[in-house]
Amino acid sequence: MIRLFILLSLLISAILAEGCSANAPADEQEMKKEQLENYRKELNDLKAKIVDLEAELNSGTPANAVNVEISALQPVNFEQFIEASGIVSTDQNIIVSPETPGIIQSILIKEGDDVKKGQILAKLNTESIRQSIEEIKVNLQLATTLFQRREKLWEQNIGSEVELLQAESNMMALQKKLQGLEAQMDMALVKAPISGVVDDLLQKQGEMAGPAIPFARIVNLEEIYITADVSEEYLNKINQGDSVDVFFPVLGILKKATIFRTSAVIDPDSRTFSIRADLKNNDLSLQPNLMGEMRMRISHIPDALVVPSILVKKDFNGEFLFVVSTDENDISRAEKRYITTGIKDNNNTVVTNGLMEGTKIITKGFAQVTNGSALNIN
Repeated sequence: MIRLFILLSLLISAILAEGCSANAPADEQEMKKEQLENYRKELNDLKAKIVDLEAELNSGTPANAVNVEISALQPVNFEQFIEASGIVSTDQNIIVSPETPGIIQSILIKEGDDVKKGQILAKLNTESIRQSIEEIKVNLQLATTLFQRREKLWEQNIGSEVELLQAESNMMALQKKLQGLEAQMDMALVKAPISGVVDDLLQKQGEMAGPAIPFARIVNLEEIYITADVSEEYLNKINQGDSVDVFFPVLGILKKATIFRTSAVIDPDSRTFSIRADLKNNDLSLQPNLMGEMRMRISHIPDALVVPSILVKKDFNGEFLFVVSTDENDISRAEKRYITTGIKDNNNTVVTNGLMEGTKIITKGFAQVTNGSALNIN
């Protein structure tokens, strides 16, 4: 029994050994395939490195070169502008009132009518004045007759000089009174003091009118102007006769004008001074109190060297930017160039010293370079 058990154990061991020897070649095959794949990957990496090294050797650019874009500096015509909000006004915005009191007998115009200077707008009741004129005319005729008779008698040495002078005085007084009444008759006609448009009719027929009572508003819109307040900083940069662009955003209209005058006084609270520009308004599109944007040139530099303000940096030694220079190996490198700047406007800066025409400045990638960095110029 024991012998049989030993024989069975030996047989099972032999079978197991044979199975293990059969699986060994398969595992070894998988390991070799995996190792081959790793070699292929390493080969591809080496090929890529070889290509990079060859490109670097051919171009002469170091491997740590910074990719940048550059621009050659050229002189430009530099202009600086400011804008100010203004309000349209007109000197010919008139409230019309009669020169003498009276009841409005008739109104000869309506709102929106075009009127000419001197045109009759309304008539007041002048019946009492008319009666007084007729009475004065009768008395004047009598006084004139008496004076003429006194004068003839005086020529014949009849009568006294006092009587003659008194008759002349009465006649002249009546003449003056008649002239005054006739002037009142004329003042009873309400006339337009300017040419323009009847913008508002403030009274009605039958109402009492007088010098202190507004009758109508007449506006002439053909000649208007716009005023704006500007900081005292620009006091010596804006002058009479300077050109100005005026844009009216509500209407979408752009008009060109010239500075008519600048105020001689600076507002102590706002530290501003007033400017005025006259405008032509033949199509009557602009109206008083309309808002407009005035754009004025305050500086002009021909052949200026201008760089984007974002390129200009500052340290303890002053303002600088990076330009392109070439070392002894003919490799492009970044150079930290200190400059003197002037006007800064609209994201641009005028360089007054430190650069010259044709200087190559780094416009992209400037934040990644330092003084002496190798450059790969795109």
